[in-house]
Amino acid sequence: MAKDFIVAIELGSSKITGIAGKKNPDGSITVLSVAKEDSKACMRKGVVYNIDKTAQALTNIINKLKGSLQTDIARVYVGVGGQSLKGVKNVVVKDLPADSIVTQDIVNELMDTNRNMKNNDYEVLDAITQEYKVDMLDELNPVGVQACHIEGNFLNLLWRKTFNRSLNKCFDNAGIPIVEMYVTPLAMAEEILTEAEKCAGCMLVDLGADTTTVAIYTRDILRHLFVLPLGSNNITKDLTTLKMEEREAEAMKLKYASAYTEVADIDDSMVWAIDSNRSVNSRLFIDVVEARVLEIIANVWYLVPTEYTDKLLGGIILTGGGSNLKNIDEAFRDQSYDPDNTYSVPYTKVPAAQHSPRNGKDKHPPRRNDERSDKHSAQRRHELCRKRPEQNTL
Repeated sequence: MAKDFIVAIELGSSKITGIAGKKNPDGSITVLSVAKEDSKACMRKGVVYNIDKTAQALTNIINKLKGSLQTDIARVYVGVGGQSLKGVKNVVVKDLPADSIVTQDIVNELMDTNRNMKNNDYEVLDAITQEYKVDMLDELNPVGVQACHIEGNFLNLLWRKTFNRSLNKCFDNAGIPIVEMYVTPLAMAEEILTEAEKCAGCMLVDLGADTTTVAIYTRDILRHLFVLPLGSNNITKDLTTLKMEEREAEAMKLKYASAYTEVADIDDSMVWAIDSNRSVNSRLFIDVVEARVLEIIANVWYLVPTEYTDKLLGGIILTGGGSNLKNIDEAFRDQSYDPDNTYSVPYTKVPAAQHSPRNGKDKHPPRRNDERSDKHSAQRRHELCRKRPEQNTL
């Protein structure tokens, strides 16, 4: 592979994607080729389920890229995420002799100690430095400061050792050397979020097929990360309870599903055709979809630490295939209790509510479906937020 070529592979619950690009002199990347393989039979919730089928999908992707580029691919970067990933905070403490000056060696020792922490079935994939407490003061860079006590605060991104072994075995079986593994949510945040959003405080919500990954930033630092085992596929499975097969449910979801529907827009007598002989009541369909969407949003807010709920001044940014669900931004706004605080942006974004569901109940109680106010009309909401173009996968 030419030195200026970069090939990355991301393993998701619905598809495995390979991207080949060329690095430009200014540091940007020009995408030269993209290859995809369905992963429903080999990945579950972002974790390898069937090693042989995953290896075959990886081989197919590499062959497609090689055919498109007309060149060999010697090694790849691999993005990992899914339910195996979680963020755990850790504090490393060190007492120093009186009047000591903090050196880079001392900081490196704290970082190495953190990296070597025992996590039972997990291992550290990446470690994000939060800040250092030097005596009683917080410092982002403590080198050169006089102190007798220092604490290093870290956010460790852990993944299961079994997933690491399974993933490496897949690439070994496919004969594809790995250059480096990177954390997909971090790479996504670097691509999607602006520095201003990360400094002000924001929440990136990646709505995937089987999982929902949430990353919280304040002061330009990743502060919290968690993965929910819920995604847009759960909506499809819920719709099968309305007496339709999964493939039919997926087609109906793509055609009719909306995460948020005004009560005034619901016609109880309307039916939507499943096929030439069967149909489903639109009210039942809407209720099933909204119930699952509200569950996902409620779980997102429940797992956001209280210390950050009033610090998301940069907003809530939605991405992933599930963000293409119609009115998903409206649903998040409705559950964030501040539908007017928004603006138009290139990605689906929901600027932060002034009150979270847990600390703002007294001022902005949640609106039940039958209590939605018509104060904020659909036209007004669409003027406030522009979604990116819809894709055909949720």
